[in-house]
Amino acid sequence: MKEYFTAKKTLPILAGLAAGLYPVLFYYSRNFERAKSWDHVFHFVLFYIIFSVIAFTIVYRIFKIKSLVRYSKFALPFLNITVFLYFLKTFTFVHPERKIMVGILVVAVLFSYFLNKHFKKLLAFQFILAAIGLFNVLQLIYEKITYDDSWLEQPDAIEEVVFKKKPNVYFIEPDGYVSFSELKSDFYNVENSEFEGFLKQNNFKTYPDFRTNYKSTLASNSAAFSMKHHYHNFDADFEEVENARQIIISDNPVLNAFKNNGYETYFLSEKKYLLLNRPELGYHHSNIDYDDIQYLHNDMGPDELIVEPFSDYLNDGIDKPKFFFVEILKPWHIRTGKGNESGPEVVASERQKYIDRLRESNAMMTEMIQNILKKDPGALIMIMADHGGFVGLEYTRQANIKTQDPQIINSVFSAILTIHWPNNEIPSYDTELQSPVNVFRILLSYLSENETYLEHLQPDESFVAIQEGAPKGIYKYINDAREIVFEKQEPKNK
Repeated sequence: MKEYFTAKKTLPILAGLAAGLYPVLFYYSRNFERAKSWDHVFHFVLFYIIFSVIAFTIVYRIFKIKSLVRYSKFALPFLNITVFLYFLKTFTFVHPERKIMVGILVVAVLFSYFLNKHFKKLLAFQFILAAIGLFNVLQLIYEKITYDDSWLEQPDAIEEVVFKKKPNVYFIEPDGYVSFSELKSDFYNVENSEFEGFLKQNNFKTYPDFRTNYKSTLASNSAAFSMKHHYHNFDADFEEVENARQIIISDNPVLNAFKNNGYETYFLSEKKYLLLNRPELGYHHSNIDYDDIQYLHNDMGPDELIVEPFSDYLNDGIDKPKFFFVEILKPWHIRTGKGNESGPEVVASERQKYIDRLRESNAMMTEMIQNILKKDPGALIMIMADHGGFVGLEYTRQANIKTQDPQIINSVFSAILTIHWPNNEIPSYDTELQSPVNVFRILLSYLSENETYLEHLQPDESFVAIQEGAPKGIYKYINDAREIVFEKQEPKNK
């Protein structure tokens, strides 16, 4: 092994491998959920490791040319440090670009000129870092392999449900849209009568006390589509849910029920957020092409067209009942991080931004609903948000600090639910529509005309990951009786 490490002919291979290996492992150790598909693995290995080795080997041979050989001792150290630091910058999304690049080049020049005789020590250090990164990644892989997903198991045979009614079903999810009653609260104080009137005129029934079970998109939708509570897997640090995107996009009892009953299924979204780790698409159609999803990302990317593709799918001529899941990333929520500014001015500014996005959301939904009802007056249209807008707080992570303030809790957990029932035939048990975890079980009961599925409704409770103000953990904030509580949750086997 020592001979291989010190042999000149293997030096460019080792230099290229060392430059790319640790940055890739570093990224995986901190962003495993974003990059756990085999597509990601192939991409990172190919572009950041194999291509590096090839490039280093080519450069090494070029500097063996007689006219360049005197510079050869500088070439690999310079290239290694430049590539290594550039990859780290890339994987950590550090800005500004120009200043960082100048700094990288300065370090590379200084090391390659003054310290090139220590190059093999540098490679050894990079491989030590890679070994540490590999250990961390292997720990994560072990956790994923041994993860217990038994919480997804259904208590009955609802996955084999047979529909007796087959209207087209449109699930429109405006991210962060609170209930109409919450919009009238002191925190929001939004005039929204035009949109509310439009819905009422078109025979939508609104459920004013509806609230979400979890405060994030992935956690809320995982519970909704699985029709089960996950309690954040009792992990306050991770806060989301294991395999959330796979549950929502690839395979869940709700999507399978529609497909098993002959429905053509469609997923449309303004953003690539639910597809970032490239889960297998369980829907028949989507407005997002996987070829357009970047392998490296630290945000949700540009907006995707949604109204136009939706209209196209609405009129695609497929002679089957249809199920649509349409995700509108508006009005969204206030800023995520604390930032450099705080105080009432920040709260007021974030509130105004929320209101502006709410108007855009209203306009989009109005156009879509008009198109639906013009073509499909017997449609089942459900508008349900994933969580609240967090207006009144300075940033969303503030919700991870313990509070018993009803205004804050309602701002986080309040969510819109309004439904256009086919032919205005509203089931008597629609009073059970209290939170997302039970909504689809109730809808499947309605479509199958089988109320026995209602015997296994989940508690309409809301949970939050607390990280400050109390021992870290998952806490119940709202109980089944709509009372604000503070009860730490533990796995049943503890």
